[in-house]
Amino acid sequence: MRFTACSLPGLIVVEPSVFEDSRGFFFEAFNSRAFRENGIGCAFVQDNQSRSTAGVIRGLHFQVNPHAQAKLVRVLEGAIRDVTVDLRKGSPTYGQHFAIELSADNKKQLMIPDGFAHGFSVLSETAVVLYKCDQYYHRESERGIRFDDPSLGIDWGIDASSAVVSEKDAALPLFRDCETNFNFAT
Repeated sequence: MRFTACSLPGLIVVEPSVFEDSRGFFFEAFNSRAFRENGIGCAFVQDNQSRSTAGVIRGLHFQVNPHAQAKLVRVLEGAIRDVTVDLRKGSPTYGQHFAIELSADNKKQLMIPDGFAHGFSVLSETAVVLYKCDQYYHRESERGIRFDDPSLGIDWGIDASSAVVSEKDAALPLFRDCETNFNFAT
């Protein structure tokens, strides 16, 4: 596995070593020892999976402390544009976002520590997304930011004006109004 730091401190792209032959392919999607050796000590407790159709945007979601979640995101089918926003006050990249294409073909994963909002748009006809979390879902701690907040300037890779968005996500607050309790620690 290859672990690559991103432009926002704490985000890591994980690329597995893929072994292909005439039968297909094999790779380790997760190896606790390899993650620990690369500074990721999460003890994942929950896997979430979604299936979405083209043009769907899910997010931007997060949970506040003490139920904040780190996530390891991967795509089992199709392709998405995965987006994170740094919510850690005092971070040199506070309020900035990072986007990457994750797909079943490229097999990349994104490790997102707590303190980030997360969302994705579906670039393919359908997409099946699986992500591991290091904290359980906690409804009272759930928060979010509007996907189309102009201050964030996120390019979702699709026409955001015709995106399919849940009523709940469409009603989320703007970045400047969202409730967070994250602080950047070096």
